[in-house]
Amino acid sequence: MGIPEMAALWADLKEKATRGNAKRDELKLYKTLGKALKLLAEDPRYPGLHSHEIGALTKRYGMKVWESYLENNTPAAGRIFWVYAPGKGDITIIGLEPHPNDKGNAYQKITLSQTEELQR
Repeated sequence: MGIPEMAALWADLKEKATRGNAKRDELKLYKTLGKALKLLAEDPRYPGLHSHEIGALTKRYGMKVWESYLENNTPAAGRIFWVYAPGKGDITIIGLEPHPNDKGNAYQKITLSQTEELQR
């Protein structure tokens, strides 16, 4: 699934959805994230994901960081950030953020989970 924070988020969403006590926004995130993760696992280049490398984050984190869409044409549409690690062909989710709207330094405010363990 990803780093511990992302695994914990997914487990929490899944448990709430299964028990039927998820709030509307949690249920929406569970469904959109689940669909995106399935598509990402099958084909990271699936057209609907619009996966692309984010150069500013690649430079900051020292490894290629990719962004994929959770949704499109939605205010503050969700994005997942991921890397190919730790092994060849492995994908690790390192962040979940709304789409940055700042045109100048859009990715300056994005903070992803630590990736040191993945670079070994």
